[in-house]
Amino acid sequence: MTHSYTKDFYRDLLVNMLRVNRFEEAVKALYGRGLIHGTLHLCVGEEASVIGSTAALKAQDYILTTHRGHGECIGKGADLKAMMAEILGRAAGTNHGIGGSMHICDLEHGVIGSNGIVGAGVPTACGAALTILLKKIPDRVAVSYFGDGAANAGTVMESMNLAGLWKLPVIFILEDNHYAVSTPVERSAADPDLTKRGIPFGLKTYEADGNDVLAVYEAVADARASVLQGDGPCFIVLHTYRISGHSRSDQNVYRTEEELQYWKENGPIVRFREHLLKEGFSDKELDALEASVEREIEDVVTWALRQPLPDTDGMEELVYAR
Repeated sequence: MTHSYTKDFYRDLLVNMLRVNRFEEAVKALYGRGLIHGTLHLCVGEEASVIGSTAALKAQDYILTTHRGHGECIGKGADLKAMMAEILGRAAGTNHGIGGSMHICDLEHGVIGSNGIVGAGVPTACGAALTILLKKIPDRVAVSYFGDGAANAGTVMESMNLAGLWKLPVIFILEDNHYAVSTPVERSAADPDLTKRGIPFGLKTYEADGNDVLAVYEAVADARASVLQGDGPCFIVLHTYRISGHSRSDQNVYRTEEELQYWKENGPIVRFREHLLKEGFSDKELDALEASVEREIEDVVTWALRQPLPDTDGMEELVYAR
């Protein structure tokens, strides 16, 4: 499929990638101040994968994200203030402050939920896709994000098989960020070419440079169109890189400073900015967008910190169904 882009589209992509980056850096700083409890999984370095993919989806599409899901939620339109409040454990959060970083949910924007269990969002996406199929809902797909660490999970294989068998309107997006915690895929898969995983289940497969936001957008847009044409589920492998540690306790002892520096210098925002300069944007214009996003995130943090903690009375009503 041929894609053409407007200047506004380019601007939106950059702004949303900057939002993801600055949001994650703000969360990291708040955690360092002891204001966030539990663990934390950031997606710094993966901005193109999360924004390029969500930009290709429609408002009505469903997504299910992983424990590292802030970026996809932002790209799908989840409220930044409510997300920050949730991560800070405040009552104004997306889950009333009792879910935290790994359980962002925003049904209004199609975010069925994030999940702290590795690979658990994949079968759930099949359930969402089955609903679309049985209710014959037009122009809607379900999308499951998972990482290379989840690629060997039995639930993932079973879900792909089910989706292929029942021709579910689902897209599986594997974000290959090089490491499952500290283990590279070469040490966990007999064949590290993960694009082959969809072959036994008849999944149409796409592969893209996950640090090229336009390449990601095109792959996901084409896959979505294919699913809606009735060609069955699709599988997409995005090759990206996680600059942030796996979680709060990650000391990055499994990779060198030279490796990290290389990916920082060739990160998705750096690359896209260079592309926009060639497309007629000026440094001044791009700097202004960056400054605007930084002010926006500062306002988000200020607002979220002012919100009250949840009231413990009746909290079980938010956990258990009546």
